[in-house]
Amino acid sequence: QVQLVESGGGLVQAGGSLRLSCSISRSSLTINTMAWHRQTPGKQRELVAQMTADGTTTYPDSVRGRFSISRDNAKNTVLLQMNSLRPEDTAVYYCRVMMHDRDSQYGFWGQGTQVTVSS
Repeated sequence: QVQLVESGGGLVQAGGSLRLSCSISRSSLTINTMAWHRQTPGKQRELVAQMTADGTTTYPDSVRGRFSISRDNAKNTVLLQMNSLRPEDTAVYYCRVMMHDRDSQYGFWGQGTQVTVSS
């Protein structure tokens, strides 16, 4: 079982920055994609950044140019750099990793980390 442990959330003023980290436990599975999602009460979880195994990144319009996803291979960690934060970025942020072996694909979620942006 793969475990994802997020850290780096907190309270920040509008215009500020935060960096989220997602530590991925070692396994024999191969990573397909890594992503960050966020969710606010009463709303569906939404994708905010995705990186495929070849390094291709995807962002929705709401965060493009402000958020950046990256991977630290040495530490087996996925990072989300968030700049120019807005109050509407307030949410619980979740790390998501899709992995595979020869027979199957697997998806894993982290436990979530709260990000609160004050106006």
